[in-house]
Amino acid sequence: MPLHTLNIALADDDEDDRMLFKEAIDEIKIKTKLSLFNNGEELMEHLSLPGVVLPQIVFLDLNMPIKNGMQCLHEIRNTPCLKELLVAIYSTSSSEADIEETFINGANIYINKPNSFGALKKAIDKVLQLNWQYHTSALNRDNFLLRI
Repeated sequence: MPLHTLNIALADDDEDDRMLFKEAIDEIKIKTKLSLFNNGEELMEHLSLPGVVLPQIVFLDLNMPIKNGMQCLHEIRNTPCLKELLVAIYSTSSSEADIEETFINGANIYINKPNSFGALKKAIDKVLQLNWQYHTSALNRDNFLLRI
């Protein structure tokens, strides 16, 4: 477990989902700093601020107004100072097309939003404790979709 503070960003237009995510993060035994954004445009504006401390991992909802998760993913992967960010797609969509498109466009992991608080905590904890150096070097379609 990291001893330093893990900076996490979540972009999700659903206020209830943001609050549940925050509650789950608060209960996990990892020191974190969580930044919440109402949509992808807010997230991308924040990430482009001069001198901003970048998050170690970004959780992106796919279906958001203004700028959706796919647009954010594309922008992150095409911005030199952001392209190495870990990006977890965090969505209610279980569409194979969405999963495939986010994989092809460079997301690190895809998480279907769990339907219970316990499953949400377990999913977030698992993502935060992954050995990302190993996970991303062996990234393939089989380990891309997180199953809880």
